Amino acid sequence: MAFLGLVLFLALPAFFLGVLVWTVFEHFRTTDIPSAIQHPAKFRFLHCMFLYVITLLQQGNIFEKLGICSMPKFFRFLHDRVRIKKDPALVVTNLRFGTIPVRLFQPKAASSRLRRGIIFYHGGGAIFGSLDSYHSLCCFLARETDSVLLMIGYRKLPDHHAPALSQDCLNASIHFLRCLDTYGVDPSRVVLCGESIGGGAVVYIAQTLVGRSDLPSIRAQVLINLCVQAINLCLPSSEQYWCVPFLSQDFVVTSICKYMAIDISWKEAILTGAFMPPDTWRKYRKWLSADNIPKRFQGRGPPPRFPAPYNEAAYLETKHLFDREYSPFLADDETMAQLPEVFLVSCENDMLRDDSLLYKKRLEDLGVRVTWYHVEDGFHGSLILFDKKFFSFPCSVKIVNAVVDYIKGI
Repeated sequence: MAFLGLVLFLALPAFFLGVLVWTVFEHFRTTDIPSAIQHPAKFRFLHCMFLYVITLLQQGNIFEKLGICSMPKFFRFLHDRVRIKKDPALVVTNLRFGTIPVRLFQPKAASSRLRRGIIFYHGGGAIFGSLDSYHSLCCFLARETDSVLLMIGYRKLPDHHAPALSQDCLNASIHFLRCLDTYGVDPSRVVLCGESIGGGAVVYIAQTLVGRSDLPSIRAQVLINLCVQAINLCLPSSEQYWCVPFLSQDFVVTSICKYMAIDISWKEAILTGAFMPPDTWRKYRKWLSADNIPKRFQGRGPPPRFPAPYNEAAYLETKHLFDREYSPFLADDETMAQLPEVFLVSCENDMLRDDSLLYKKRLEDLGVRVTWYHVEDGFHGSLILFDKKFFSFPCSVKIVNAVVDYIKGI
């Protein structure tokens, strides 16, 4: 037994070092760094660390079989050890709405009137992200906009799959909306704000609350690097930036499969659209076709063929991707036309860029007001780095300041 322990003690450091060497090699072999990205060396370093974590997560089953620990849970533990800085201008309170952990940010200064309310849904692909990792961002938003902000800590992988995220966000949001007077929030100035998959949660919740006379109406949606559909992954941005950090095409499809409990063997069918019945594509093409992307964002050469020849078995295994809860972009026109105004932030160097462009066009066609802010040097995941000093990027600060300016105008 002692010998086995010694072997493990010596083997583990070698394993971690080997993975690190492999990830650095893999980064330079497969990763594309667009010329628009500022501080490319810093960008490469951060991506190597990210790729290292992802590789270890994927090897987690080895550690589980050895009885050491679940690697995803181990990295969740590390992720939640983020140092929290106290903000003297805010009162921060950890609460639970039923079983859902939330964090409330309230300005300490007295106010002569009810404050604006922000409900924030963090990103992370239902894998990463936490109340702690987005704490400083939410402090900044609450302080700079003089708003009461609620951040929702929804359930994530590996223990929880769809529809945990959307249901937690919806239930916590409804609870907060029913108690606005308790927190000194003006019911006519409630903003839903989300990044990436959190932006998809915003859209779904805004749609679900349309027509609810028992709850205050949502004033606006703030959507950052929006992820709003899992149907067409062959859009121009997917082709242009499929290997750009921090969101590769492979990671997106893998996350979709894990969250939706779809066997990983169907990745290719999802990526190419082979799961799409012809009559369904005829219905959604007017919204999801690459033809709806402005010409200046189209890639060079002919667009990829989409969808691929129909595979009925793939459809039967993945048909829940068409549910509005997971692809809220597919809601009917009547619902979409009643949505509150939108502040939409997109980053050029992001394979999900075109989700924002398609959503923008659809809302504008239906008469919904959209304010669009496009960041040419931005990339997916840059938002959370805005205050990380050496690891911050100019685009991170641009996005946060633009969001603050918009919310202050409400």
